[in-house]
Amino acid sequence: MGDLIRKAAMAFDRFDRHLRSDVHARLERFEAVQLEAAGLREAAVAIVLAQDPETGRPSVVLTRRPTTMNRHAGQYALPGGRVDAGETATQAALREVEEEIGLQLGKGDILGRLDDFETRSGFRIEPFVLWCGDVDRLAPDPREVEAVFFIPFTELDDTAIPTLHALQAGESPVMSAFLPTLGHHIYAPTAAMLYQFREVGLRGEATRVAHFEQPSFAWK
Repeated sequence: MGDLIRKAAMAFDRFDRHLRSDVHARLERFEAVQLEAAGLREAAVAIVLAQDPETGRPSVVLTRRPTTMNRHAGQYALPGGRVDAGETATQAALREVEEEIGLQLGKGDILGRLDDFETRSGFRIEPFVLWCGDVDRLAPDPREVEAVFFIPFTELDDTAIPTLHALQAGESPVMSAFLPTLGHHIYAPTAAMLYQFREVGLRGEATRVAHFEQPSFAWK
């Protein structure tokens, strides 16, 4: 397993077909947990892998929601949203990527998926990992996205991730991740899914994250 970690670390400086192949292979070996949807609303998010247009580094696309939104205003998030009637979670993830940040990706760009995550607000989130070869087409919708950030793999590889915040005795801890690009912490569920992507996609470790608690501001 140490060889896998070293191989992933070497790939952090290049965004190419070898990185795509490595991440795809690790995700294919991973057996993602899919939850029963009974009583939960369905949602899908996309962990979009892209090359930072300024630094050239392999990165994950993260957005910040406008402060004018009714739900989760001003929070950092992965592109995504509810699964509409008549569509699959895969279709929803691709649709949300196009609607929120203007990228037209297809099924062939999906490298794999991670574990479903049940939120305190009553959603079952299905995370998909997507490969984006060209961010020149990026066109965020200002109604849904206030800003777009490219979080380099090197930041996700930090040994300080995950940071756990204790609650009452016997309860699962709240999980967060400090990202220097943002200058502060992000929290589960977004932080949990990014952490699992690091573990599975970059390190080849079958790490589970569904047990991590979310902060109270994410419960609504």
